[in-house]
Amino acid sequence: MVLVPLPQPYDFEVSTARFDVYGLDRATVWRDGGIHRVFGGRELRLESASGGVDVSPDHESVVKQVEHFLGVPFDLEGFVAWAAGEPELARLVEALAGFRPPLQVDPFEALVTSITAQQVSLQSAAAIRSRFIERYGIAYEHAHAFPTRERVAQATEEELFGELASLQDEEVRARLVALRGLGEWTADWFLARHLARPHAWPAGDLGLRKAVGAFYGDVPDLRAFGQRFHPYENLSAHYLLTGLRLFPPA
Repeated sequence: MVLVPLPQPYDFEVSTARFDVYGLDRATVWRDGGIHRVFGGRELRLESASGGVDVSPDHESVVKQVEHFLGVPFDLEGFVAWAAGEPELARLVEALAGFRPPLQVDPFEALVTSITAQQVSLQSAAAIRSRFIERYGIAYEHAHAFPTRERVAQATEEELFGELASLQDEEVRARLVALRGLGEWTADWFLARHLARPHAWPAGDLGLRKAVGAFYGDVPDLRAFGQRFHPYENLSAHYLLTGLRLFPPA
């Protein structure tokens, strides 16, 4: 077992609840208070521990991947200080003490997850994604390894996804929307949940529109409204969405 330390406070259950509350996720399985997920070809169990998250069995070679999955790239300290001047967010930050949004480690998984969630409920998206994972992924003891793009479609854009991390936000968005079947919503969530880009703001997301409406009232232009949360648009979106689920305004 190895401890992956995380900036405190950190609430493992609140931070990773989305892998459980919308239905079974075959790639990230909640089981007996912990998460089972495949990293580097090996199933690991992640569970809450003093000062961070315990990972077992000990597998130092994937610590960086686990850290990314747990949301380490986010500048939460800076966000919390900034949010103190934004009353609605300040209340959510206080209520969600210890919340650190998780990230998707693999770029292909991030895109497939977004595609399967288009125009359906989150519960339906989880069911579709899990059936896809069961059919094309590799089964371990509790979790499945997410299917590789080669296994799914024999993709020809060999360097596309790894290369995206080195590009600016607008370049990433342009590359993705140029691909058939991918639109701005998918590109925005790829920037938000895989690359952890601080300015990512999924303006086309219905859930985010509902969250903003609940805390700020009707907003005609949601993309422009995102400027209110600059330079922490991404974390603001995560906190608004989680806040709406856990603490909906009366």
